[in-house]
Order: sequence, then C-alpha cells, then structure tokens
Amino acid sequence: MSEPASISAGIAARYATAVFDIAEENKALDSLETSINDLAAALADSQDLNSLIQSPLVSREEQGAAITAVADKMGLDPVLRNTLALMADKRRLFVLPALIEALRARLAEARGEVTAEVISAKALTKTQSEKLAKTLAERVGKKVTINASVDASIIGGLVVKVGSKMIDSSIRSKLNSLQNAMKEVG
Repeated sequence: MSEPASISAGIAARYATAVFDIAEENKALDSLETSINDLAAALADSQDLNSLIQSPLVSREEQGAAITAVADKMGLDPVLRNTLALMADKRRLFVLPALIEALRARLAEARGEVTAEVISAKALTKTQSEKLAKTLAERVGKKVTINASVDASIIGGLVVKVGSKMIDSSIRSKLNSLQNAMKEVG
C-alpha cells in the first residue's frame, strides 16, 4: 500500500470506528448500512460528487454546504450526515471511498460475515459461487460473501483471499513455480 493510501485508510478507519460505535449505541446499524450503500451508489454514478470530494479548489464552506445538501436530499442517517459535514470542515472528504469500505467491513464483522476476494479465469456460475461460499464458510466458521472478479491471465484455477489468508491454485502460479524449479536445476 502506498503511503498516501495508508494515510487515507488510517483516517477513514478512525472515522469509521466513531461512526460505527455511535450507530451501534443508537441501535441504528441498519439505517447506517442503507445510507452507506446509497452514498456508495451516488459516488459511483456521479462524477460531480467525485469532483466535489476530491477537488482542492472547492472551499471548505462550499464542500460542507454541498455535502450537507446531498446528505439531506438522500435522507442519509444523521450520524453519517454529521460526519460528512465534519469531514468537509476538516478537508477530509477525499477519504470518503475508504470510509465506506471501512464501515462495510465493520458492519460485516458485526454480523459475523467475512468477504472473500475471488479471482478466476472466467466468470463463476451461480452454482460454483454458492458451493465455494459454502466450502469457505465451513473453513472460516463465518458466513462468507464472495466478491468475484475475472482475470484471464491466471489461465485457470482460482485465487482466493479471505482476510489475511490467500490460496493461489491458479495455473499461472503453478507454471511460475515450475519455471523457478527448472531454473534451479539447470
């Protein structure tokens, strides 16, 4: 992770902890999750919103007014709305994508869920995805959500990452291992 990315992640983690703890105390985790999903969708759909949170040319006051108006219009959870206003005041809106990611992780952890990052050479079918989720759930002892992506360069097999554990059964990694073994021999 690059230094700016780790700084952003650290800032986002502190905000996420505060927001999560307040929402949990107020028994508003469901409302918070809905608001996070709505905000993530808005960020994905709106280039203007992305420009607002990233641009150093927009003043604190303009950022604060704009993000508060967006939060009110979307009907975001009050805790999240207030946090966004504070982030705008502190010029920290640029960490919003990392905040959303951190809050989603905290919510999943509270529900006893874990997300598995799965890379395959071609898209997994629904049956394959369900079977993989069931197998991983038996291994880790938690409900597993699959976040699948496709990378044809792995040739075949899977690369699965759950938390800090990674299982690489791709043909590419096996070929690389074989190539390294051949170099040692000859």
